[in-house]
Amino acid sequence: MAVAEVLPDFADAFPFEEFNRMQSETLPALLNRDDNVVVSAPTASGKTALAELAICKTLAEDGTALFLAPLRALTNEKESEWERFEDLGYSVYVVTGERDLNPRRAERADILVMTPEKADSATRKHETSRYSFITDVDCCVIDEVHLLDSDRRGAVLEVTVSRLRRLCDPRVVALSATMPNIDDVAAWLDAPEETTFAFGEEYRPVPLNADVKTYSHGENAFADKYRRLYRALDLAEPHIREEGQALVFVSSRQDTVQAAKKARDEITERDIPMGARGDYDFHNDAADLSNDTLRQSVLDGVGFHHAGLAREDKNKVEQWFKEGKIQLLFSTSTLAWGVNLPARCVVIRDTKLHDPLEGEVDMSPLDVLQMLGRAGRPGYDDMGYAWVVCDRSDADKYRRLLRDGKEIESRLAAELDAHLNAEIALGTIDDVDDVMDWLATTFYYARSQSAPDEYDAGNDLRQRVSDTLSALVDEGFVEQDGLNVEPTRLGQLASKFYLRLSTARRFADIAERCQDAADPDSAVSVDADDLLTAVAGATEFDSVSARSDEEDAVHAVLGDSVDDSLDAGQRKVLAILRSGMTGTTPTELKSDAWVIRQNALRLLAAMREFVDTLGPARYANLACRVEARVEHGISADAVGLTAIDGVGSGRAGKLAAAGLTSPADVVEAGEDGLVRAGLSDGVAEQVLANARDLPVISVDWGDFPETIAPGDNDMREVTVENTGGSARAGLRVTVNDREMTAKPSYLGEATLPVAVFGADADELTFTVEVAFPTLPLPTITETRSVLVR
Repeated sequence: MAVAEVLPDFADAFPFEEFNRMQSETLPALLNRDDNVVVSAPTASGKTALAELAICKTLAEDGTALFLAPLRALTNEKESEWERFEDLGYSVYVVTGERDLNPRRAERADILVMTPEKADSATRKHETSRYSFITDVDCCVIDEVHLLDSDRRGAVLEVTVSRLRRLCDPRVVALSATMPNIDDVAAWLDAPEETTFAFGEEYRPVPLNADVKTYSHGENAFADKYRRLYRALDLAEPHIREEGQALVFVSSRQDTVQAAKKARDEITERDIPMGARGDYDFHNDAADLSNDTLRQSVLDGVGFHHAGLAREDKNKVEQWFKEGKIQLLFSTSTLAWGVNLPARCVVIRDTKLHDPLEGEVDMSPLDVLQMLGRAGRPGYDDMGYAWVVCDRSDADKYRRLLRDGKEIESRLAAELDAHLNAEIALGTIDDVDDVMDWLATTFYYARSQSAPDEYDAGNDLRQRVSDTLSALVDEGFVEQDGLNVEPTRLGQLASKFYLRLSTARRFADIAERCQDAADPDSAVSVDADDLLTAVAGATEFDSVSARSDEEDAVHAVLGDSVDDSLDAGQRKVLAILRSGMTGTTPTELKSDAWVIRQNALRLLAAMREFVDTLGPARYANLACRVEARVEHGISADAVGLTAIDGVGSGRAGKLAAAGLTSPADVVEAGEDGLVRAGLSDGVAEQVLANARDLPVISVDWGDFPETIAPGDNDMREVTVENTGGSARAGLRVTVNDREMTAKPSYLGEATLPVAVFGADADELTFTVEVAFPTLPLPTITETRSVLVR
């Protein structure tokens, strides 16, 4: 059917002139009805156009469409692709964690593009002015809905869609690669039979011949990797010789580069006709690539593609592969979910991968099927060829996957307590009856109806949810009064930071320890290493493993003084955090350090707020300083520099090397001093201005006495004044380490009553303490002594 006939006002939004057979069969459901729609169809059959059809109907009705993309990289691609809608006068706005949100743009957008994680965050904060736009969504398109079965991300997608339906009840259009139990997804989304479509392999543009190949093991894992590479090249070679192309998926970014290097040597050895070194224009274009290895590789017809490449480099690789200038391309799984980049031959070289948080894990069956589905170029190939290269012990498992596909399961059960707590914290659940109403909106519930034995359906399921609620009450996350339920502060903090509940409990305990440590009679103490140990021992890091070559590096950092409760993987996390505080992470730990550090920073931010809410301000300040040191890799005496907006690890390092270790030093040095420290004129001017925005504290003791007679009592006032930028602070007055007064304050000026009394001691030492719980500035203390005589 011609696009211009079906949608004359939106014809320019589509990159083709006619809908294919699969698209044409869904047109009445998408355009003539308002029901929810579920479509399962083979990879490369044209599902993206179905999303665009649903969006067009929404725009024609003056509505707002939300497109949920499985990966952040894909949200950026949609922004580029959907400039076609911009040209028609509609606004497309991408909302991701890596961009600063512009609430006005989001509110005015006609098409919103988000990942499930960002949509989860937005729906959790829908009552705030920044995220209120999420309740205006009229149509939600879920791309790759089989992501529901993802161990790490499936539950997030499930509860986000369920919450969105409870908030604003948008039309939902769910798209997926082939899945056997599409009826379960349809039941979850209340899609009627008339708008539920399961298109079989006959709708694949190019038939697929998929199989499993095994390999013989070498002496070690390194040798095995190259044996699998040679096996992959054996499979790809006939197709390349026939002017076809091959796409080989490997487990990591580094492996794409190393495999491409080795493949170039092997191709030369085998005398496979490849490359375009004689193409003068291509040679000039390749010279513009920013990656040196890629620049050399593409001239031999071999490329690599991963999320770490510069965007321009990725775009060129994709373009050259489509044009046939690159005949052999190595990639990570990201490409399987993203760009429409088919090849005659697809080989999965690695079925296992190293995850910094999980250790060695099997590649997701969803990823495997998604990758294999890239085989076959419509309009060029009569057949697509795809292989999984694996160990003999895994061969039958992958043959069953190719034969039967993968049923989509709910992953909510494993995280039921955390997500139920989140809904109570958000106020979407107010009483016990709401709990079961919420559960009924989940895919977990829908799947339990079709597979009751596997999902504890019926009374058992109700009992499980009831037991989960009771556990939340017993553990202090929820309060229950009769049938009513409401969150505690602990439950709210756990939800705010997306914590596993055992981690939230652990952080509440450390906050309580901080409270005890403030008592001078207590034997309890808390220092920076205690906070790092609490984070390293969080259940979020339970699956981290330490390889044998890392153990010596871990010991070199930690020595023998390590908490016995930490296992080898958690000690590795602690070593990465400790060494990261000074920017001296051992080489053996660097491959996992970035991912572990990013997860730890989220947990450190959570712990800071736990301590800020439940403990003393000075320990919240300690947590803040530890967090800043882990993030920036800077010494304890100079970490206060990072409180200056625009000063990160690089600039802080320059300033510290010049002897400027605090914002006060920066202000005193002036613009000239900052330039001498290595900052450019413009940066120095801005850094100086930002430093002046930080608080400047003075303590006025007034007419505080120098002596007092035994038994006398005298009330005086001490004034704490801030003549700099505003900040929240915790104020505390002690006498001989005994707390007299403690209160939070937004500092302009605060007056503290202080009782001076003639005690048994010969001398009284009064201390005023000003701690900033959200700024990595050192705690300010001033003291006065009073003699008793």
